[in-house]
Amino acid sequence: MFKPKYPQPDTYVHTPATIYPAPVPTPVPVEHAEHGGPAPVSRKSPKSPSAFAGLVQQSPGTAVVLVIGAIAGVLALASVAVSLLLAVAVTAVALAVTAVVLLFLVRALRQEFTRR
Repeated sequence: MFKPKYPQPDTYVHTPATIYPAPVPTPVPVEHAEHGGPAPVSRKSPKSPSAFAGLVQQSPGTAVVLVIGAIAGVLALASVAVSLLLAVAVTAVALAVTAVVLLFLVRALRQEFTRR
């Protein structure tokens, strides 16, 4: 009676993951060169360049665009930092003015109570 009855979920069907072993590359037999023949060539894959290196090598204009983008990013971060520092400075000035006003009010109240 007090057990809640939940409806069957219809949006998620759990399917167990099937893991297949990675294929093992078959070794390539190396033929030894006989005297006077060409030396065997090793089959190594060329090193893949980094993403930025391939991007810069496409054209000189791409490098200029990257530099301009970096400068724009630095300027955006600098403007955010300056605005945060300005907010801190304004808060500090407001607190200093509040402290001075409270000091004058406390002195005025103290003088008023000493006269009575």
